[in-house]
Amino acid sequence: MRNYCNKKISCPHCGHGFNVELDASNGSQDFYDDCPACCHSIHMNMYINNQSDQIELTIDADDEQIF
Repeated sequence: MRNYCNKKISCPHCGHGFNVELDASNGSQDFYDDCPACCHSIHMNMYINNQSDQIELTIDADDEQIF
């Protein structure tokens, strides 16, 4: 499996599309990145599927609050 790949994603806040570089060398990861257009935080969950040799990426706004 390649350790690095680029994925095009859309910001869940403003819809702006941009590329993110993913590093699969450390396995599955949960991380945040800021949108270059609106600067809101984007939650990303990267899962490495070694059986199918694929990287699965889910993104969300992570703005749900618990009261």
